[in-house]
Amino acid sequence: MNYDLIVVGGGPAGYVGAIKAAQLGKKVACIEKERAGGTCLNWGCIPTKSLLRNAELYHLMAHRAEEFGFKIEGLSYDWSKIIKRSRDVSDKNAAGIEFLFKKNKVDYIRGEATVDKVGTVKVKLADGKEETHSAPKILISTGVVTRPLPGLPFNGTSVIGSREAMVLEKQPKSMIVIGAGAIGIEFAYFYNAFGTKVTVVEMMPNILPVEDTEVSQTLEKAFTKQGIKLLTSTKTTKTEVTPTGVKITVQDAKGAEQVLEADVCLVAIGVQALLPGGNLKLELTDRGYLKTNDRYETNVPGVYAAGDIIGPPWLAHVASYEAVQAVEGMFTKHQPKKVTVFPGCTYCHPQVASVGLTERAAKEKGIPFKVGKFPFMASGKARAIGEIDGFVKLILGEKHGEVLGAHIIGPEATEMIAELGLAITMEATHEELEATIHAHPTLSEAVHEAVSQAYGAAIHI
Repeated sequence: MNYDLIVVGGGPAGYVGAIKAAQLGKKVACIEKERAGGTCLNWGCIPTKSLLRNAELYHLMAHRAEEFGFKIEGLSYDWSKIIKRSRDVSDKNAAGIEFLFKKNKVDYIRGEATVDKVGTVKVKLADGKEETHSAPKILISTGVVTRPLPGLPFNGTSVIGSREAMVLEKQPKSMIVIGAGAIGIEFAYFYNAFGTKVTVVEMMPNILPVEDTEVSQTLEKAFTKQGIKLLTSTKTTKTEVTPTGVKITVQDAKGAEQVLEADVCLVAIGVQALLPGGNLKLELTDRGYLKTNDRYETNVPGVYAAGDIIGPPWLAHVASYEAVQAVEGMFTKHQPKKVTVFPGCTYCHPQVASVGLTERAAKEKGIPFKVGKFPFMASGKARAIGEIDGFVKLILGEKHGEVLGAHIIGPEATEMIAELGLAITMEATHEELEATIHAHPTLSEAVHEAVSQAYGAAIHI
């Protein structure tokens, strides 16, 4: 078949880019090796949120039922049904993407793509047959895969990545999580909530090291209270797979070593590019991702790339944004934009969300700023729902009062962050945020109060 655009990869960059091109009146094909939605929908963002919802509910009923006036006797759970629910959620969402392909007349091709020359894509179908399709423009959005720890290869049972962590048939009694980024932290929370003994190992001084330091420290206190063992400023020095699990030797900042043993080790130290097959000489960055220009075009004319395959931040919403920018740049007069302001979210409990500069980054850049902070313990809504841990913290430019960064740890933080992303995009000042009436009682009132607190005008603290 001849197309205007062939998209290789059907994740948040690929399927969104394909649909956007179809909406612009182009003939489009999207090739996906597994299933529409990519890692995010099938093995990442969506199924993990299903698992985390289960964990939150179980933890609430197991540890806080009396606080809410409930008497629950004989509380138990069915592990296989918890896992099955997450898979059902993913399957339904993937079916939704396939429907959107039909609605927008995008040809959805299941198979493995190879790009050997400009304008041509070969596809090996599931039955072994091969097809060749052509298009003057190709968008590569093949994403990333979990990076293994050197010397400790994945085996799918005792040494696993995030994909296996979602579908373990048997709940482990103990788990070591290496890496305290969003993925490692979410799984640490999930397994601990159901009684697995969890130890987290992180080389940096704090968990969630990209977040504001104060946020990370607050989450550390919450996790420790929940029973999760956190070993920060700690590196892995030796690994061993045993007949019953794993032995991991770690060393702290003072040089002291200890040996950790567990049924399972979850490696969550990052990701690496999943490059498409083929003979095209595509230029890579120094970290192995596809290198693109300001129009998302690679060094090979007519071949574009978007999403995780072009490097960090590895976020589904960023991938979708990049794909739309790339496609509009291909087929319209639109000058594509690169991602600058984006939210980052971690869906543990309490939730963490941020956008813009951390206090640490603002200091490093030498930007004069004010800090506004409001604790959820002073929020009527937070107290009413029994979630008073955490705070809203705003970094405001000293000269103009604009929002430079926002950091939330607490209930529904991942939903609340959008307001502050909009504030940064619109270059809103503290006066405009203060002049915006926030409904009472809501969690988002904490944003209003945090702005006021920066200028000594908060009412409720």
